[in-house]
Amino acid sequence: MQEFDSDSPSKNALAERFRTYMPVVVDIETGGFNSQTDAILEIAAVVIAMNAEGYLEIERSLFHRVIPFEGANLEEAALKFTGINPFHPLRIARPEKDVFQNLFKMIRDAMKPKACKRAILVGHNAHFDAGFLTAATERLGLKRNPFHPFSYFDTATLAGLAVGHTVLARACALADIPFDNKEAHSAQYDVTKTAELFCLIVNRWRSLGGWSPTAQAEAL
Repeated sequence: MQEFDSDSPSKNALAERFRTYMPVVVDIETGGFNSQTDAILEIAAVVIAMNAEGYLEIERSLFHRVIPFEGANLEEAALKFTGINPFHPLRIARPEKDVFQNLFKMIRDAMKPKACKRAILVGHNAHFDAGFLTAATERLGLKRNPFHPFSYFDTATLAGLAVGHTVLARACALADIPFDNKEAHSAQYDVTKTAELFCLIVNRWRSLGGWSPTAQAEAL
């Protein structure tokens, strides 16, 4: 069994770091701003893990194109903004229920070895993604939603504090994270950049002495 010194994390350090919550970065591309009426078109998620040195890193990811639910609203302005054509004949998409069941299973499977009791959503302007995720969960009647019902980490807020900008592309540039604006507004691309930004901010705080396993243990 590996032994850690006083400044090294335990095997359950991710749970200790975030109060038994496992960060999952989520990006949802939609057909509008109304979570109750507008379609989900793409969803991507990244599970965050902690390495042996106590720093966050990307562990696994998921991406799905989504078939709009029956009666869903699609705003032309939103489709122009994202560049998504939900009716393109070559677009491979899955029903909402399949997508969310797959997402929740991946998250629950990832939580077990980390001793985490809940997932906590990480997003750029996280209230937007959280609203659509909650609305879909209720619409589909899904049980065992692994996400905390109202807590989340917002990287727009964290980036404003850490690098002085809230727009994802600018925040990434200021953090020396490569960002291609031509790829933006794809859920798969945006979630990866949001995950990289979240890890960088949390890891930088750790490097500055803002969190250590020793201090966490003493506080419990």
